[in-house]
Amino acid sequence: MKIEGAVVFVTGANRGLGLEFARQALARGASKVYAGARDPSTVKLPGVIPVKLDVTQADEVAAAAAQCKDVTLLINNAGIARIGAFTEGDPVPQLREQLETNLFGIVNTSRAFAGILGANGGGALLNVLSVVSWISTPLLGTYGVTKAAAWSLTNTLRIELKAQGTQVVGFHAGFIDTDLTQGLDVPKARPEDVVRASYDAIEAGAEEVAADEASRQVKQGLSHGVYLTDVTAA
Repeated sequence: MKIEGAVVFVTGANRGLGLEFARQALARGASKVYAGARDPSTVKLPGVIPVKLDVTQADEVAAAAAQCKDVTLLINNAGIARIGAFTEGDPVPQLREQLETNLFGIVNTSRAFAGILGANGGGALLNVLSVVSWISTPLLGTYGVTKAAAWSLTNTLRIELKAQGTQVVGFHAGFIDTDLTQGLDVPKARPEDVVRASYDAIEAGAEEVAADEASRQVKQGLSHGVYLTDVTAA
């Protein structure tokens, strides 16, 4: 599908990667861009329509879907990340917290907007995942589990929504230079580059986008068992 003329809904659009998705949607000629945020007053980008949305709250998701029945492209960007391994302290609260947003949040919005996308000709849905959907490191142990689960969900949604003509795209990237990665001394991709790659993939009809060099290298290594090792080990 083309971004030009599309009606785009971006979750978590008030900052970071979500803000860049909204900005580039406007630049590519989207006819309308909804910017979902827990606090709509934090949405400062001119030209977008702020929408109150906490993806973990069923009533807010339902209200957003009822308000935005013209959506043709849903960008499931909202997510949280916590540093921590499974053998350090009690990982369960941290894991539950991240699952609520990173997995169940996508479940909530995808179910709410699936029928809308179908009614509007199929459209497309992009889920922001991560390179740690495929590989692991104790630094992001619990976070990686949530993204791996979201990758499996994405693959399932692709199959389920195929009949209605909805293009489902999985987005993978390594560390991206946003406030989410502040304080991490690691190589980072630029938000503008990975978002551009994502929109190019949507327009090309792709079902998956490895949006930076790190994710492309990891994807190539999957058949060689790269996921069996700690990717940060020396």
